[in-house]
Amino acid sequence: MSAQDTVRDLLERGGRTYAEQAGITLADKPAPLYRLLVLATLLATRIRADIAVDAARELKVFGTPEKMLAASWQERVDALGRAHYVRYDESTATALGEGAQLLLERWHGDLRELRAEADGDTGKLTGLLTEFPRIGPVGADIFCREAQAVWPELRPYFDRKALQGAEKAGLPKDPAKLGELVSGPDQARLAAALVRAELADL
Repeated sequence: MSAQDTVRDLLERGGRTYAEQAGITLADKPAPLYRLLVLATLLATRIRADIAVDAARELKVFGTPEKMLAASWQERVDALGRAHYVRYDESTATALGEGAQLLLERWHGDLRELRAEADGDTGKLTGLLTEFPRIGPVGADIFCREAQAVWPELRPYFDRKALQGAEKAGLPKDPAKLGELVSGPDQARLAAALVRAELADL
């Protein structure tokens, strides 16, 4: 099977981004970008991806940093509990509140301001993202892997997990070479498919 055939198969079976799976229509706008940040926070923990995605759906009601901050800690815990995100529900509820406060105070609730501060420097962008509680390098990778769909300067963004999936699928382990296998907007979809391949979700 050629690399193109492998990519086509991966996209058909697992090329739905995690944002899509969580019901987020990603766009370069404050609310969907914030919901992606919440999703990245949830996925960055050692918990099954489908549980994290379900938790992101439950938290949709708090889909802006203002709403997340206005919600009580118990309301956030309860939303996580409904998705069975239970091992880390209390600490995550705290982190989400603190993260919303940071976003509002430093970037006026708009991740596009964080993007502008990074000024096209991906390393700086990931560094700024790790300032959010519970994001860390893994969460920053998850955010960028998905955000490349709407922030073209990130492309191609294939993190360690995606590259492990590429190796498993017999594809190049070089991000630039992987990026050449699909059009720019599809790179986020391919990255998600490769992560699923690595997690054996395909």
